[in-house]
Amino acid sequence: MVSGISVEAPAGVAGRVGRTLVPLGVMFFFVGLSTAVVGPFLALFLSTEVHAGPARVGVYLVAGPLAGIASSSVLGRLSDRRPIRRRLLLTAALAGCAGSITTAFVREYWVLFALTITVTAISGALFPQSFAYAREVLQQRGSTRAAMAISTLRMLFSIAWVAGPPVAALLLQTGGFRVLYLTAATMYAIAAGIVALRLDEVSPPEHVERPAAGRAGAKVWLTVAALALMQSAGVLGVQAMSLYLGHVLHAQVRDAGLVLGLCAALEIPLMLAFGALSARYPLRRLIILGSALGAVYYALVALATHSWQVAALQLINASFIAAVQGLGISYVQELLPGEPGRAATLAGNAFPVAAILAGPLLGLAATLGYRYAYAAGAILCVAGLALLVATVRRGPAAPAPA
Repeated sequence: MVSGISVEAPAGVAGRVGRTLVPLGVMFFFVGLSTAVVGPFLALFLSTEVHAGPARVGVYLVAGPLAGIASSSVLGRLSDRRPIRRRLLLTAALAGCAGSITTAFVREYWVLFALTITVTAISGALFPQSFAYAREVLQQRGSTRAAMAISTLRMLFSIAWVAGPPVAALLLQTGGFRVLYLTAATMYAIAAGIVALRLDEVSPPEHVERPAAGRAGAKVWLTVAALALMQSAGVLGVQAMSLYLGHVLHAQVRDAGLVLGLCAALEIPLMLAFGALSARYPLRRLIILGSALGAVYYALVALATHSWQVAALQLINASFIAAVQGLGISYVQELLPGEPGRAATLAGNAFPVAAILAGPLLGLAATLGYRYAYAAGAILCVAGLALLVATVRRGPAAPAPA
């Protein structure tokens, strides 16, 4: 059931949904690819091209995500009240294009800083608004496969991040940062073209039964906090992997790349699998399972003695990521029926908060030993699991999986 709709979509409706969601998926992939080619090299760009010192680089890397959180939150609330979601997607894609073109040519720190907290921040709304658009399209067509669709979109993002960094490295070797950012701008332009030519505007759902504000608000914030804690464990685990394998397990640097690549490859089918399971089991139950798997993974990695053990554990890690990140947005949307934009934004904002939290923990692990980074990851997952269990005690969740 999705916000009171319990009718399975007939074949004709499924076809219309597909004709809408396939272009949306292509658009989302290009947006993911645009971020995947520039994101891993942003600090390098600031240091080598802009000649920013460590303090300015740090301020830039924190201010950008915080501005994105603020911008996406405002746009998320607006999008649930008026039929403007398609226009927001188009505006955000054009903002990303403009920001990338400007960054390709400008090397003045404060100009780029102003750009990242304004234009680039607006482009960040593409991700939550894409998830919200998918859910509203499925709601209006009478489909009960919203979680599967959103998990598929999240899978496309993972594919983009598998392909993006190698493509970026090639672009940097052949043309430098100017070519890199112009390529990102082209991808944003393709995304904008798809929105303009292939997507229709959708209206906010009417006559939606919203849960009581107090109970729903507490459950939502506890859930978002749980997602932030568990994603912080994920960010910390990725950042510490090469250091842990090299300094603690005495493996080669290439082993870290192989381990991370293996996890990314496993995530793709597992996100589809968890999306399919969401049609049979409550989302909350699947996410609680995922958080438990995360705690097991980080605890076992903290105890590992050989790099092959870490590689073998990536199946558990990928399952954790597929459940928590693949279904988290759908679950928050389920808790806030009728507000898919706000819900997707809240769930999406958990990641930049997680990245900010992971930074100091990595610094602490550098002092205590990188094994402690994974012990901290286990603690974060247990804390997230505890918050999710606390939401269960606050009463029944919103209607069954969507």
